[in-house]
Amino acid sequence: MKPVEAVAVRPTATSLSNYDPELGLKQIAVAEAAEKHYARAKNATKLREAIGAKLTAQCEFVRWWDAQEKKFGARGVGKKVASPIGDATLVAGVDGLPDRSTLSRWRQRLHPKAFEATAEKTFRRVVKFVEFTASADSVAGQNMAESNEWYTPGRYIEAARRVMGAIDLDPASCATANDTVHAARFYTGDVNGLSQPWAGRVWLNPPYSGQATAFIERLAQEFQAGQVSQAVVLVNSHGTDTQWFQPLWDGLLCFTDHRINFISPQGGGEESGSNHGSVFAYLGSRRVDFVNEFSVFGTVVERVRP
Repeated sequence: MKPVEAVAVRPTATSLSNYDPELGLKQIAVAEAAEKHYARAKNATKLREAIGAKLTAQCEFVRWWDAQEKKFGARGVGKKVASPIGDATLVAGVDGLPDRSTLSRWRQRLHPKAFEATAEKTFRRVVKFVEFTASADSVAGQNMAESNEWYTPGRYIEAARRVMGAIDLDPASCATANDTVHAARFYTGDVNGLSQPWAGRVWLNPPYSGQATAFIERLAQEFQAGQVSQAVVLVNSHGTDTQWFQPLWDGLLCFTDHRINFISPQGGGEESGSNHGSVFAYLGSRRVDFVNEFSVFGTVVERVRP
């Protein structure tokens, strides 16, 4: 992937003389908010841009700060920097200003190579954090990518089809994904599958962004009511201790012995290189068929009740 573009090592004298520290701090805050937003949205391109903007704004602020210290001779923690915003005197760590430790950390990024290394490290750290905290959601989106859509490889869906006989409904899908799923009916994000009727044999890979709970609860309700006759569900293996996962223990679970590489709709079928394990859950009466089909993907387990 293309690294975030590094800023110059030194700004020109003109850029420092025109620098507005209040605006600079606002730019840092805005970029930090954008970073969080695009991390939640799984938009890797925009996330990289937001991280680059944040680091650039931090570098510009510390350059300006250091220029004021040099000009006015302030040194040491707690010393005032007589560089006013209006008529105010700035003090590190006071009134929302960065403290000395933060300024020192920003200062280490001034060199282009250090800037690029920090940008890439920050990007990877954010991705890893989002993947971990989103472990209760669909694994299909857990590899940050240029596209928000990553589709389940066909071999798993074909196994689900052989178990159930057919797929009547995919309640969390899109037209491109259904080219592989071949569900008789599917719901996209535009129509909100949670507000639509569910019936028959269901393939479900719950959507990313915190909606796994609602989709699994709906599935369990419809299965108990007899509206859904069978279902194969694909979720992240980190979610087994969550409340929403508990109804799935009533079925059969296949813990994969490998990581599923989801398929990108762009880039000629590029695979994601997933870094999480997965679980297929089956609800229905064709349990032997599920064991036969899914045991090739991993270990199939069943809850034993006393």
